[in-house]
Order: sequence, then structure tokens, then C-alpha cells
Amino acid sequence: MKRGLFLSTLSAGLLAFTLSVPATALADEKSEDTRQNTYELLTLFGDVFERVRKDYVEEVSDEDLLEAAINGMLTSLDPHSSYLSSKRYKDMQVQTRGEFGGLGIQVTLDKGVIKVISPIDDTPAFRAGIEAGDLITHLDKEPVSGLSLNEAVEKMRGRVGTDIVLTVLRKDTEPFDVTITRAVIKIESVRSRLEGDIGYMRVTQFNERTEAGVKKALEKFKKEKNDSLQGLVLDLRNNPGGLLDQAIAVSDAFLDKGEIVSTRSRRAEETQRFNARPGDLANGLPIVVLVNEGSASASEIVAGALQDHRRAVILGTKTFGKGSVQTVIPLARRAAMRLTTSRYFTPSGRSIQSVGIEPDILVEQAKLEALTPRSSRREADLRGALDNPGENGKTEEAEGEDNQEGGEPSAAKRFDFQLERALDLLRGIAIFGKPATPPTTKAAAK
Repeated sequence: MKRGLFLSTLSAGLLAFTLSVPATALADEKSEDTRQNTYELLTLFGDVFERVRKDYVEEVSDEDLLEAAINGMLTSLDPHSSYLSSKRYKDMQVQTRGEFGGLGIQVTLDKGVIKVISPIDDTPAFRAGIEAGDLITHLDKEPVSGLSLNEAVEKMRGRVGTDIVLTVLRKDTEPFDVTITRAVIKIESVRSRLEGDIGYMRVTQFNERTEAGVKKALEKFKKEKNDSLQGLVLDLRNNPGGLLDQAIAVSDAFLDKGEIVSTRSRRAEETQRFNARPGDLANGLPIVVLVNEGSASASEIVAGALQDHRRAVILGTKTFGKGSVQTVIPLARRAAMRLTTSRYFTPSGRSIQSVGIEPDILVEQAKLEALTPRSSRREADLRGALDNPGENGKTEEAEGEDNQEGGEPSAAKRFDFQLERALDLLRGIAIFGKPATPPTTKAAAK
């Protein structure tokens, strides 16, 4: 209602101005020319539609032609605007609730091929070894070139239990085929565990369950560790994004005040700013946020907000760089359109569109290999070595990594170099945060 009133008032003002300043008649003539040109183009569209309908080599339904035309108009704008048929709209609503069918892969269109933003944890695509940045060139041996993103996604979807062959092009490797079995994907958007005295939270995407999942994890950490909790790792790697309100809520959980994000559209009066409410649920504990090239959209909002407020250290590699906001607009026939309506900006005013967020500490994912020492001799092996003055002449043994909750040996766990660097950083902060105590000896005690 307000926008309609504003437009009506503006039109009346322009009319009065036109009567008093004849020069504005030129603007009216230009507007009339634009309208006339639009009518001519619509007539051209109608002519093409009728010709295809009548003379195309195979019969095509009017619905398919019109939906293709609508989708073509939207996808020509940017990679994220698209038409959602009633089926795809329903699928999208199910996905944001945290359950959907498919391969478990988030994709975008890049120069005519499908580019993987990220695989979703514990899904068929993830288990098949699909990685962020992979390019999919063929689906079941058929090239994806010429397909819209929606068409490619539809081909990847299908009946649960059926297989599809993806031809993958990965950097520095020859193209290879991967066979993936479709499944029902149930996403637990937040997973958490304790790494010693450090809480670890993995957020796989931002759906309707994410805020509740983060709060539940924080409560669990506090209950199990209380005052001994040294810090938090928030893992946003390969998180393709999701709902804006959930990104804001997660950021708000760790911020006590200040702006989280702003969104700006083509109309200045529609700029929105979202601010944190009082109360840091982590009570000021140091935080490390893990990101990589698969961290996109809502993930970048969280990382950008915590980075700008110096509330967390961002560690990993540069993020995906999606700095736009899409609005899903319901249409007739239970369809919808996903339209890019604004750009978002971090609290400092940064747009990360096509740029991404640079980590504070650059750490590439890597594999480590232990080197065999040249000599295994130590002081204790030397003849005549002095005994240790400690109790029973033995040194205290440090608690090993294998003494983890649940008894899982560290060797059985998949080594994560970036996570280990994050844990080392938090442990170092915890050490320096403790008050220094003067060393005591037995002699001094006497």
C-alpha cells in the first residue's frame, strides 16, 4: 500500500511539473517511445511463439514453451534468478525444511557447464568424492552444454535408488566418470562435538533448523565443560548458504551489538540493516571460523560479520563470492520465481560479490606425513644419565590424543589439517589467556 501511494503521489507531481515546464514533454515523448518499443517486442514474441507452435518439427505444448520463455528471461539476468515450476517450488520448500531427494550437491552454472559449489555432508555426492569447484560436463554421457541450470538439476534428480553417471572435470586431472545413486537427503544442518576443551560446530547449510541447532550445541558444550571450555570452532566449509534470516540469527548468537549485514536494492528507500541483539551466547569465548571456496552466500554473511567485528578469526581459503540476495516470489499455478532483488554488504560496507572473503589466516587443506627421525636416542638412553627428581623417578605422561571421549583412536579419524590449525590457534590463545603463576620447587617450598 505504501509503495502504491508513493507512486501515485509521484505521478501527480510529475503531471503538475509538466504543465508548468513544457521542456518535460520531451521526457514524456521518450517514455511513449519506450512503451511503443515494448509493445512491438511483445508482438514479436507472439509471432515467434505462434511460428514455433505451428512449424516446429515436433509438437510442443504451450505450457512448455511459455515456461521456457519465462525461465530464459530470468536466467539471462544472472546465475541465480530462475523460474520454479510447481514441482520445483515444492521441492525447494521441502529443502529449506531440511529434507529433499537427489544427489546432495549444490551447483551453479559456469560458462556453459555445471560447477559444484559444494557437496553436502554424508550424501551420495559427498561419499562419491565430489568436491567443491568440480565441473560437471556430462550427465549420463550427454553434454550439459546448452542446458539451463534448472534443466540440468532436473536431470540429476530422479527416482530414489536409480543411478546417474556424472562426467567430472577437476583441476590438474583428466575428465573422469562418477556413478552416483540417488537417495532421499535428510540434512542435519548442525553437527557438533568436543575436541578436548574446544567446542566444534559444523554447519552444513542454513535451513529452518540451523539457529536451533547452533543454540543446542552451545548448551551442550556449556553443560559438559562449563568454565573449562576454551573456545569454539565454527566450520562453514562447503556450506553453500541458505536462508538469510538464519545467517543473521547465527551471527547474532555470537555478537552482543552492532550491524550484522545490510541489503541494498535498486531503490534506496528499501535498504535494510540487521543488527545484533544484546547477549553473546558464547560469553566472549574465542572463535575460529573455517571457510573455503565452497563457503557461499549465507556462510559469507556470517564470516563477514564476525570478521568485521573482530569477534572471530577467519581461517582457511577464500570463499565463493556470492554477494546477492534472492527473493522467492509465488506466482499463479503454484509456481514461483527466484529473483535477485538486492546485494548484501558486511558491517564495514564490503560487498563480496565475485570477490569472496579473504581469511585472516590462509591455510590450504593439506596432508601431513610423519618423518622417521634419524636417531631414536634420547637423554634417558645415555649411560649415566641422571634420574628425574619427580615422584618414583618418572616423568608425568601427557594425556594422549587417543584418550578421547568415546575411545575412538585418533588414527582412525580422518586427518583435517585446517581443523587442526584452528584447534592449535585456540589452544594457544587459551594458554596466553591464563594468569602466569611463578614456578615452585621442593627446595623453595622448604
